Amino acid sequence: MSCKCKVLNIGFGNSVIADRVVAIVQPSSAPMKRLREDASDKNKLIDATHGRRTRSIIVTDSNHVVLSAIQAETIASRLEKEDDEDE
Repeated sequence: MSCKCKVLNIGFGNSVIADRVVAIVQPSSAPMKRLREDASDKNKLIDATHGRRTRSIIVTDSNHVVLSAIQAETIASRLEKEDDEDE
């Protein structure tokens, strides 16, 4: 079984399936901190920072929350670039 899914590089060799991404947000606001805590409580938090500071939070359609050390703008531009290549 092969998957022709597009992957989105979120730093340090980690990737997520691009079609599953619902939002890419900055972690600094209180609602985003609650989102992170709630995901952790529900075992839906994935820390892909490799011990570095969290600079973006990626929310997937399965309600998983992925932490990344890459800026949200950088990840969003990578996602846009991937969409442009599809067209």
